[in-house]
Amino acid sequence: MRAWKQGLVVGGLACAAPVGGAPEHPAFAVTIEVDAARDGGPVAQEWRFFGADEPNYATMKDGRTTLATLGALAPDRVYFRAHNLLTSGDGTPALKWGSTGVYREDSAGRAIYDWTIVDRIFDTYRARGVKPYVELGFMPEALSTKPRPYQHDWRPGSGELRTGWAYPPRDYARWEELIHRWVQHCVERYGRAEVASWYFETWNEANLPRYYWGGTREEFFRLHDAAVRGVRRALPEARVGGPDSAGAGDDFLAAFMEHARAAGTPTDFLSFHAKGQPRVIEGPDGSHVRMGLDTHLKAADHEFAAIAADPVFRTRPIVIGESDPEGCAACQGPANAYRNGTMYASYTAASFPRLRALARRRGLTLEGVLTWAFEFEDQAPFAGFRQLTSGGIDLPVINVFKLFARMGGRYVSARSDHEVALDTVLGEGVRGDADVGSVATRDGDRVAVMVWHYHDDDVAGPPAAVRLRLRDLPRALASGATLTHYRVDESHANSFAAWQKMGAPLAPSDAQRAALKQAAALVPLAPPSRVAMRRGAGEIAFTLPRQGVSLLVLTPVGASDGAP
Repeated sequence: MRAWKQGLVVGGLACAAPVGGAPEHPAFAVTIEVDAARDGGPVAQEWRFFGADEPNYATMKDGRTTLATLGALAPDRVYFRAHNLLTSGDGTPALKWGSTGVYREDSAGRAIYDWTIVDRIFDTYRARGVKPYVELGFMPEALSTKPRPYQHDWRPGSGELRTGWAYPPRDYARWEELIHRWVQHCVERYGRAEVASWYFETWNEANLPRYYWGGTREEFFRLHDAAVRGVRRALPEARVGGPDSAGAGDDFLAAFMEHARAAGTPTDFLSFHAKGQPRVIEGPDGSHVRMGLDTHLKAADHEFAAIAADPVFRTRPIVIGESDPEGCAACQGPANAYRNGTMYASYTAASFPRLRALARRRGLTLEGVLTWAFEFEDQAPFAGFRQLTSGGIDLPVINVFKLFARMGGRYVSARSDHEVALDTVLGEGVRGDADVGSVATRDGDRVAVMVWHYHDDDVAGPPAAVRLRLRDLPRALASGATLTHYRVDESHANSFAAWQKMGAPLAPSDAQRAALKQAAALVPLAPPSRVAMRRGAGEIAFTLPRQGVSLLVLTPVGASDGAP
């Protein structure tokens, strides 16, 4: 597909001009209506949550850089969840592995605690404006009921994942004491109010016994209760919840709520995971990736339904503790070929509003949607992992989160005549007409409109000729506004496309890295321009290519975007 760019703004009409001639597919018309006076409630910024299997990457060179980028999006409001924070070892990372060595026992069986490595991880978060979403796992070797073999030998496509780290404790009192000592130490190190602002949850996907849990359901509940007791003994006001179960269509979350209610276990929030399922489609013109947005939404809605049916827990805030297009960040392969480019970016833009809409329809409070993607240290450029950056260079998907960060205040009405209906996406994905949808916000005199152009099939398609109609704008914008237009597509904010044009070098030179970072930058399509409005209404036209995401920001004439 040929790239397009924003053209000049003439009399309130922001025209679009093709780069390099006419597009391969004729554009189709889309009309989006935004009413800035129709209030849709506060913007919760659910996107502020991220995570990774490998905790030790956070303290490495590209991990520190990526955390700094995330923290800058919403300082002290971004959260990071990591596996293996209690796993035995010296801190050497591997795929789907990490360690901190916090617990061991001497020859007499006395507990020895060492917070050195985990302190370094949390210090790195806090220095970059990121807060811990603390996962209380996994099992130290000295406490495991099946300690050997301890470290797994998993590699993409081979090896056993569930080894000694995944088993229940041989002594639940010692497990509780470990958690108590750790939280007590965090309070001493970071301050009571700070640690009270974190999230604490137990383990990961204990309903998947093949992978993350070697015990029974009842043993997990006992583990969870002991961990919560340990947290609350150290900090009674701590925010605790769980169970961060996989959205597998089972009754695990319902059973967890029943157990927590019967046992009286404090539960400040509920958490579960929801994933999509891309696959490779063979066709007459070759193969391509087809995403599984419907699978992702169905997994979430199954858990939403269980929560909504519970008279006690339906009022609790919800965090989708992992929410991704598929299930394995460290896996590679043809079905994951979407990750480096704009398919991942547009999928992200299209999925978040749908998850929010599903929760709202069931009367639930969706507080967070956690993207299980970070970075993989010292790997080949654009190696095909599910990550936000590659070698310290931003990928297109992280730029969508930068767009999210530019939307605040309150939602306002935004209706697109080409946005695929929620029930259609839930039932069958986006397999027919493309999904050109929109979300709009108002923050004082600032109005921001996000528009995405998404399709499940990663193939070329026609661009959308968007006519954005605005009305009831704030008084400061009634007769004119400054327009700043950001774009993530094949030609903008896209380091992967730039790397491909370089010939896909395995070891980019310093000059090439500088060029890739420049290509990755999220910058306006053109210098901010004045658009004419009349009585608080006006129109802006632009062309949005398939898999593209735009954010249009309107501010008073002479004012800057004013975003991070």
